[in-house]
This record gives sequence, structure tokens and C-alpha cells, in this order.
Amino acid sequence: MNYENIIVEVGDDFIGVITLNRPKNLNTFTVSLSNELINAFYELDSDRRVRVIIIKGAGRVFSAGIDITYYHDKTAMEYRKWIECMHNPLITISRISKPVIAQVHGVAAANGAGLVIAADLATASENSRLGLTGINVGLSCLGPVIPLAYSVGRKKSLEMLFFGELISAKEALNIGMINKVFPEDDLDKETRLWAAKLAQKSPTALQTAKKAFYTGVQLDYSKAFEFMNEVFARLCTTEDTKEGINSFLEKRSPVWKEK
Repeated sequence: MNYENIIVEVGDDFIGVITLNRPKNLNTFTVSLSNELINAFYELDSDRRVRVIIIKGAGRVFSAGIDITYYHDKTAMEYRKWIECMHNPLITISRISKPVIAQVHGVAAANGAGLVIAADLATASENSRLGLTGINVGLSCLGPVIPLAYSVGRKKSLEMLFFGELISAKEALNIGMINKVFPEDDLDKETRLWAAKLAQKSPTALQTAKKAFYTGVQLDYSKAFEFMNEVFARLCTTEDTKEGINSFLEKRSPVWKEK
């Protein structure tokens, strides 16, 4: 598929990379970019050459959020349709099977930060900053705060929502907003190595784990265990589980069935 606002690449290490490619506009979200991003997620999710997806930004920053030049003189219904389009890529990450790693450099603000938080995993350069900055222009990052609350809890989420301040990569790591921090010059290499390590896991087990997680966390505590037990039992019947157990007992590397 041809894209105008993003670049999509597939490597020989089972990794697909999506690059937000509006550097002159700080990779801000437009309707077109959001729709292309959704299409790319589904495209890579169905590509048998891909087991892990990395998303990053071209230019000086990861993403400065939503392009607000669209803002003026719309009806409430038009604003509703617009903001749903901006948030749909965040929701899509939870709906696809393959893990998504956000790779942050420079700044990830507002909906850009939301994309990072909504990603399954995230890395960042040491000098990067992240924040829900919508309040500073009289708006509010009401979509991005949803995955943030799942990640860091109520008090910190409300602080970031209310104050709109950018926090350092170190603080983002400490509160559980991101997973890894690397020196700026090593960010690309180290994120790729981390993704490649993940891509060596069983595709069946990995994708099952992701789908089960997003369903299980929304259930009542005891119901979540019942659901996870059912998923685990089904996973035990797969070829990958049999291969994983046998390879462990035979002290050899597993050969996973592609999924």
C-alpha cells in the first residue's frame, strides 16, 4: 500500500517499522495520517514476515500531537468525528495481535504521547520528554489519559492531564509510562535489538498473551482468572507449546510455527 504521511518497512528480522513522516509539521496527527496509521497497523498485523511492530517519528520529534489547524468553525458533531479519528490509532493497537513498541525521541506531546502510552511497550532517548499538553491551548487530552490511567494510576494521570507539563524520559520510566531509556545515539539500535529479542518468542504464545491481556484486564478479578485459565488451556494444545516444551527438554532452540 502507498502512504503519504508514514513510511512502512519490513525487515528480515521479523520486525515491521512504521515511521510518522510529517517532520516539517512535527509529525502532528491529521485525518489522513490517522487513517494511514490504522491501515498500516492492520497491514503489518496480517503480514507473516512480521512478529513485532516498531513505531517512530521522522525529524526532530516523535509527535507533537494533533494538527489543530483543522480546529476552527466546526460543529460539535464534526469535532466528535475529528477526535474519534485522532484516537482510533490508539485503540487499534489494542485490537491487533502483534506487539507494538513506540520509540520516542525529542518530544511526544498530547496525542503523540497518547500513541506512546497506548503502545504495548515503549522506549525513549534520554533527552526526550513526554506529556499531555492539551490543557495549555484550552483543550484536554481526554483520550490519551485513558491508557495513561491504566499505566500509572489515577493521581499521576490527573496531574499530567491538569497541568499539561512535559516530563523527562527518566520520570516516564520511573512511573511506568515507558519501559526502556537509551542514549540518543543508541535509541534506534537498542530498540531494534529489544524488538528482535521479542520476535524470537513463539508468535502463537505472544499474540495469544496480548489478546488475552486486553480482554482480561477489563474483567472482574475472579472472572479474569477464569478467562485466563481457559486461554491457557487452549494455548497448551498448540503446536508451538509442544515445540517449546520439547525443545527445552531436548536442550535445543525452538523452531516456531509461523503465525
